[in-house]
Amino acid sequence: MTDRSLWLRHEVRSTERRTPIVPDDARRLVEAGVELTVEDSPQRIFPVEAYEAVGARVAEPGSWTSAPPGTVVVGLKELPDRPDELIHRHIFFGHAYKGQPGAAALLGRFAAGGGALLDLEYLVDEQGRRLAAFGFWAGYLGAALAVLHHRGRLTAPLVPTGKDELDETLRPGPGDEDFTSLVVGALGRSGRGARAALGAAGAEPTCWDLAETLDLDRRALLDHDLMVNCVLATTPVPPFVRQEDLDDPARRLRTLSDVTCDVGSPLNVLPVYDRATEWADPVLRLRKEPPLDLIAIDNLPSLLPRESSTDFSAALTPLLLEYGVNAAWWRCLSRFREMCDELGIKEGGFDRELR
Repeated sequence: MTDRSLWLRHEVRSTERRTPIVPDDARRLVEAGVELTVEDSPQRIFPVEAYEAVGARVAEPGSWTSAPPGTVVVGLKELPDRPDELIHRHIFFGHAYKGQPGAAALLGRFAAGGGALLDLEYLVDEQGRRLAAFGFWAGYLGAALAVLHHRGRLTAPLVPTGKDELDETLRPGPGDEDFTSLVVGALGRSGRGARAALGAAGAEPTCWDLAETLDLDRRALLDHDLMVNCVLATTPVPPFVRQEDLDDPARRLRTLSDVTCDVGSPLNVLPVYDRATEWADPVLRLRKEPPLDLIAIDNLPSLLPRESSTDFSAALTPLLLEYGVNAAWWRCLSRFREMCDELGIKEGGFDRELR
């Protein structure tokens, strides 16, 4: 990506402390000839001075809207509601391709301005495997919070920490009773993270993956005390937990952690809740008797911002250096165009090249 401009934006969500580019990798980009602008951010885990020290230009939060049109804007989570027309290429997790609320409006903003969404979830290789993901840490945090809640030790609001400190709280202590746990989607990135956290907590889980979900034993699922869902469905599948399961008097399941957090999507495998939970109020009581509590936080890795950002940036930076060359970016652009066509969104002044 030599002779190109990247703009690392501030995240508008106050609990988002991660970054897709850490200072060490910013240095690699600058040394490769990339003109890198980094917006100041009060919550980013790495101070803006660390980016300035490696040659990045510093800008005010939210000033990407006035960046030159050829600039590629990089972030993680949602954009602010304005401007109505988006003229830039944006790299972030758009959550707009599976019928989520607000998806058509977001894609319409890109089409109106001639920009495009290069969704990180769809930055994949020829086999459709994600090339940069936070999955391991999402699974780790999803399982860790579930354990702490199940043991009565989860406090709100949630506060970002480091892995060593988190692991210390996970270790079983006096009076902690044994419990059974289940990880669904155990062989994927998130599943591996969930298994690692449960292992650190002394609660080795039952592990289910594709074979077990193709022929779901619902009774066995409900007979676990704690379940962590790490399955991101891409085609319709029967739900793992249904509304009628919540009212099953024989249900042993008490704590449910939905790492995937696909709320609002018709592909959601846990259609038993209608909103994500937040750092300030991380647990939603689904049933009082027998009790069942849900944790469904959609930016879990931000609770371990340094570790998760460092891993993600290490995977993304080589791809940024190959922007416009690596075929994965063309797949991202094609997916955007396909979704605009599918939703009947006219692309206006949309530039079909990866500038």
